[in-house]
Amino acid sequence: MNRSVVALLVLLAVLLALPLALDRYLLSVAILILYFAYVGQAWNVMMGFAGQLSLGHALFVGLGAYTAAALFQHFAIVPWVGMLAAIVVCVVMASIIGWLAFRFGIGGTYFALLTIAFAEFTRIGFEHFGWVGGTAGFFLRVTQQEHVDVVHLRGPPILFYYLALALATIGFMLCWAMLRGRLGFYFRAIRDNEEAARAAGVNVFRYKMYAVQISAAMTALAGVFFAFYYNNLFPEQIFHISRSIEIILAPIIGGIGTLFGPILGAALLTLLSEGINQALSMMGHEVPGVKQILYGVALGAAIMFMPNGIWPVIARRLGFRRAVTPDD
Repeated sequence: MNRSVVALLVLLAVLLALPLALDRYLLSVAILILYFAYVGQAWNVMMGFAGQLSLGHALFVGLGAYTAAALFQHFAIVPWVGMLAAIVVCVVMASIIGWLAFRFGIGGTYFALLTIAFAEFTRIGFEHFGWVGGTAGFFLRVTQQEHVDVVHLRGPPILFYYLALALATIGFMLCWAMLRGRLGFYFRAIRDNEEAARAAGVNVFRYKMYAVQISAAMTALAGVFFAFYYNNLFPEQIFHISRSIEIILAPIIGGIGTLFGPILGAALLTLLSEGINQALSMMGHEVPGVKQILYGVALGAAIMFMPNGIWPVIARRLGFRRAVTPDD
């Protein structure tokens, strides 16, 4: 058994036992880390594997969240069924974006702008969509928070911790399998040299569409988790471009195109942000925008000193196999 597999099993064992050592606040921090690790992994499929830059990925978080939440609130449809509906809605939206972009040769910066545009006009639309509360917000009923109700995703934070851990684990394994299959090879061929991939017989349009659709489907699940964990949704909050920036920072800083990068980036950014907020709170100070300042500094430092991310550097020093860090 190689080092990377052993490290992965140890990490999973630690994460499974972690709630036993955490209080309620630290458990909420751990949930945030796992959430951003998963949603960063979902974004990584589109950008890190296939090279398609999305700066409006909050679109899929928001659509997934509102779809499952509305079905639950208005029609008493359990969130597990709502997840399927959320995936369908997000894949349809991703297909529209992908078709418009790839059919008409929109790529690079212009593709990124297209994703922002879709996220923004969806946000404006939901602000005027009274069925889901509009700007006043959409709130889920919380009948109890003490007993675990897996069917309706109601219960204490520990339930959502293990749900987030399950999402992060499934996302990791899915990406691991993807990278070792034909799909992953085609994605990376398109990312590295689209013209060469086309000349080699790769159906570039089809596989770019696959990347966008898979990423959107994965992100939809993160949206469902978000809705049932926080129990309230506001268009300005969930569709805003700042939410998209939060999603992409973890894989960028951790290492785009790697499997452990989004996990490491999410842990570092969340711990730094929460640590600074706690320190300022203890000193009685409040600095507006401190999280954004921190993210900007972290991103600038990563680009200057470790342009490939932190994880590839760590992986080389620990002697992990390339199979775990395919792009380092």
